[in-house]
Amino acid sequence: MNLQHVRELLLYTADSSGYLETAAQLSEITDRDELRKKYTLLIHSLIDMAETCGFSGNLWHCALTYVLVSHENAYSRSCEIRGGALGGVNAAAIHDLGIFQEMFTEDFREIEEITGARMYSLIREYSCREGDQRRYGRRIRERISGLSEELYLAPDVNMFKEKLEEFYRDYGVGRFGLHKAFRVQSGSDGARIVPIENIARVSLDDLVGYEIAKKKLIDNTEAFVAGRKANNCLLFGDAGTGKSSSVKGILNRYYDRGLRIIEIYKHQFRDLNDVISQIKNRNYRFIIYMDDLSFEEFETEYKYLKAVIEGGLEKKPDNILIYATSNRRHLIRENYSDKEDIRQDMHTSDTVQEKLSLVHRFGVTIYFGSPDKKEFQNIVRVLAQRAGIRMPEEQLLLEANAWELQHGGLSGRTAQQFIDYLLGMEHLPQGQA
Repeated sequence: MNLQHVRELLLYTADSSGYLETAAQLSEITDRDELRKKYTLLIHSLIDMAETCGFSGNLWHCALTYVLVSHENAYSRSCEIRGGALGGVNAAAIHDLGIFQEMFTEDFREIEEITGARMYSLIREYSCREGDQRRYGRRIRERISGLSEELYLAPDVNMFKEKLEEFYRDYGVGRFGLHKAFRVQSGSDGARIVPIENIARVSLDDLVGYEIAKKKLIDNTEAFVAGRKANNCLLFGDAGTGKSSSVKGILNRYYDRGLRIIEIYKHQFRDLNDVISQIKNRNYRFIIYMDDLSFEEFETEYKYLKAVIEGGLEKKPDNILIYATSNRRHLIRENYSDKEDIRQDMHTSDTVQEKLSLVHRFGVTIYFGSPDKKEFQNIVRVLAQRAGIRMPEEQLLLEANAWELQHGGLSGRTAQQFIDYLLGMEHLPQGQA
């Protein structure tokens, strides 16, 4: 067997997944029962990987491919940025990829002869059941499974390397290459950027109306992903009007062009500089996203945000923008006392300007207002048609009007909640849903 090579490889890819570590142990075991136990564990871990990630095909090949596309090192990051590697890094990569290519030929025949455990057939042509609860979207899953087949069929290490570099150019590497959205975890060792594995499948077309607002958002984001100048963006307005859904829709539209989103909460603003330092040299376009952003008068976290957006000594990297949603136009609560002629603060205008200075750092502001009655009814019609509800229009609108009076008023969110209510009714008359 050539699994001895795995231990050598793990020195290079120190955080590789457990199934390779298990495979490396097999070549050291002389006891037949212990070998059978470890081999069984390896097969089960590969099946668990397939069900978690959504992979199909030869799972041993998928496991090897998964390590290659998820591990960040000097070679893979070089390919992400420039599409290839030169010099000593390239020579080291050819050496290691040669080991990987040899591992692709392993069929565990020797182990199965020794142990009598005929299990390789379970993972040779594995078919993963369909489902939404997968670590990766269908496009990434299919690409990794397809890449594993291409790497297996590569006639030499140069073609093997070429296929892998093509993946790095198209998708990137590691967490930023395989995921769309991220959150920040604050800890004693600094801020960690961790993937959000399941995100809503929202399209901008799902948001009925707001065409002008959506166009402003698309135009700004299009310029950003194309490498042109773009602005930080504030989406403000009434609750339930689609501000957050629009940002999710933007992510899904531009993910294929390298857009990624990192969600951060205001209590984490102290970590903003740490987050930016981790992403500023990556070959992606990052939106740092702040949902439902607002500050009470006593909260001062907005000062950290002001410094990061504009005003600090270090220039904000070109591959980073800040998008925020808020129900408040000016983000920070203002009182009438701020504008009274007599106050304790001697410098009246300074107090007002301090509170307005944050919103002025967003170059694009987009308003999402509550729909009027006619617009609300149109939203209900469109959503009902998309959902396949065939209720007479007069009855549909009558019930929608009654619903919004009791459930939050006129908004797109209320309309969607009404449609969900209809879809959840167990005894709708025949032909109505």
